Amino acid sequence: MNRTTKISNTLPFGKATVDTKELQEMLSCGRVTAVQIGNDAGAKVQIGRRVLWNVRKINSYLDSISE
Repeated sequence: MNRTTKISNTLPFGKATVDTKELQEMLSCGRVTAVQIGNDAGAKVQIGRRVLWNVRKINSYLDSISE
């Protein structure tokens, strides 16, 4: 199977879902913390072996936990 190619290296503000690496960049944190935030937000979307994260749910979760 061929690797998925990335179109650009910019942050995915206009995307509905992001992969784990893009989630790390979006949150400015490490992999473990990004996955934990994604799971706590209930934003995990799994298609086969690929894991994507729903950006809208993550933003909503971050808004709800911020003081």
